Amino acid sequence: MNYLNEFAALMAVFAVVIVAPGADFALVVRQSVLHGRGAALVTSFGIGASLLFHISYTILGIGLIVSQSLALFALIKWCGVAYLLYLGLRSFFEKPIRLDEPALAREAGTVRRASLPACFGMGFLTNALNPKPVLFFLSLFSAIVSHETPVPVVFVYGLGMAGALIAWFACVTLFFTNPAVRARFNACGRWFSRVTGATFVLLGLRLAVQKAG
Repeated sequence: MNYLNEFAALMAVFAVVIVAPGADFALVVRQSVLHGRGAALVTSFGIGASLLFHISYTILGIGLIVSQSLALFALIKWCGVAYLLYLGLRSFFEKPIRLDEPALAREAGTVRRASLPACFGMGFLTNALNPKPVLFFLSLFSAIVSHETPVPVVFVYGLGMAGALIAWFACVTLFFTNPAVRARFNACGRWFSRVTGATFVLLGLRLAVQKAG
């Protein structure tokens, strides 16, 4: 029962964090509107896999090393900044996709089909190159999880958190791929791409000014 209490406490805090809009949320919305449900769901699984990556090295103690090394923290941070700026510029100049284009145009290659491995990698990198989860999970696990809790049990906690994150973004995907909602966003055409691009750039700049401490 003590493990259940720990897990419930972790999920209560984590549930508040995952619904807060950020780079992951912006990416899933973009994928939903521009590339559809399949691409957005695969992107969500990439984000969930990245969360497990963060949790795994935090549990193994590597997260403590990263949090104490300013050089390593800065390296990860600036890689994340560069990737968010890349996504922003790519979105800003990306040609909008129209939902009513005929199948012939798609077959001719004028409409881009998102690669599912690329979608997974995009979701993974967007989350993995953000060093802030290192500090978040270190503080969260230190405050809630007992030192006596076995490592396999803590990994199960991580699986539950990753599952909750994927479930949340699946709900986001279902909403934004609703035909009426998606059509409304696509009606904005290039403005939607510009807004999402500007969002990624702003998130990258915000990450750039953040410090480890």
